[in-house]
Amino acid sequence: MHTWAKTLTIATSGRGTLDISARVQGVVDASGIRLGLCNVFIHHTSASLIVCENADPEVRRDLERFAARLVPDGDPLFRHTEEGPDDMPAHVRSVLTQTAITFPVSGGRVPLGTWQGIYLWEHRHGAHGRKLTITVQGQTRDLP
Repeated sequence: MHTWAKTLTIATSGRGTLDISARVQGVVDASGIRLGLCNVFIHHTSASLIVCENADPEVRRDLERFAARLVPDGDPLFRHTEEGPDDMPAHVRSVLTQTAITFPVSGGRVPLGTWQGIYLWEHRHGAHGRKLTITVQGQTRDLP
């Protein structure tokens, strides 16, 4: 069993999704792992990770509109407002989504479906540098 870990910092430009599929696959490639698991973890409480359709960007914009309706900025319900009206809604959004995702590795690839992509979902309006740790564990050769 082999283990490989890499920490990346991803620059976001504000609220929205950023396709990180190629970056995750790049870490799997560098690891030499052919069969195993890949875990992606984000070190933040106001951004998250999702697997989503990669063909039509309107899907991700619809998710953003849904999240805005579900958890609106500036909602008077929230008392945690020190960092602005988008801070607590960003925390709620990250709790409702995921901060870690695990994928199989087969043949040295993360076998995403045809229409799947791995996305970092930034929940704050401002630009941020988001830290990810990607850990790959498994065998360095395919089993017969």
